[in-house]
Amino acid sequence: MTPAPFFGRDEYFMRLALREAERAIEHDDVPVGCVVAAGGEVVACAHNERELRADPTAHAEVLALREASRHLGSWRLDGAVLYVTLEPCAMCAGAIVLARMPRVVFATTDPKAGAAGSVLDVLAEPRLNHRPVVAGGLLATEAAGMLRSFFAARR
Repeated sequence: MTPAPFFGRDEYFMRLALREAERAIEHDDVPVGCVVAAGGEVVACAHNERELRADPTAHAEVLALREASRHLGSWRLDGAVLYVTLEPCAMCAGAIVLARMPRVVFATTDPKAGAAGSVLDVLAEPRLNHRPVVAGGLLATEAAGMLRSFFAARR
């Protein structure tokens, strides 16, 4: 399968997601950030808040999808793009499919829990009713470095 291309503003939005990931560190959460853009504008941004909220579902993607749906007034986000610093897990990939997100751009892969091709490929599952275009690897070095530093400080 040929990897999906990156487009002009992708790096801009991913850099915003990286800044959002840094905010997670302030409350000891794994530094993952997410931005949802529609019409060339940010409509939602979030970072992991599992520790902060004591909620296993408070992943950056889920929080950003909720915010984007509120902002756009619909659970269908079929005109938006999701940018996330770490490959989505199975829960987040399922939420992305359910939101009808047409495109997902992620920075670094997650070899332990990634569900966009690393461990599972929920986003390309042909039996599901929606399959977004996925582009991975944008600013992967920066995102992976942030994650490595975070976990190294806790060992």
